[in-house]
Amino acid sequence: MRLVFDLDFDAKRISGRFVLGANYAGGAGFAHGGIIAVVLDEAMGKISKLTEEKAVTAELNVVYRKPVPVDREIVVEGWQEEEKGRNRFRVGEIRDAEGNLLARGTARFVAIDQEHFGKVRAAQQKV
Repeated sequence: MRLVFDLDFDAKRISGRFVLGANYAGGAGFAHGGIIAVVLDEAMGKISKLTEEKAVTAELNVVYRKPVPVDREIVVEGWQEEEKGRNRFRVGEIRDAEGNLLARGTARFVAIDQEHFGKVRAAQQKV
């Protein structure tokens, strides 16, 4: 997919504008629900770049409000609402060019230290 997001360090938000394309359409010709979840998860995950920490998705909830077009530009935004210990509570939204809310995701991410990531990658390479 190669989604590129702009980072706003002052507002502590990320945003991107995309046209998904017909390859991501579901049966009704709009974006497949799984693709919508991927886009929201990716947006919320990119928030970690604002603090240069690593965090993984632990829980993800998506509310599908309106069909997401695959042939028109969508606006995707994400931000963090709360931090408790290693938990990062984040929000992502998909809107159309007119600003109408199409889908909203909420997620809990868990911050992982760099050393742990290195150990996991080394173990995976041995398999």
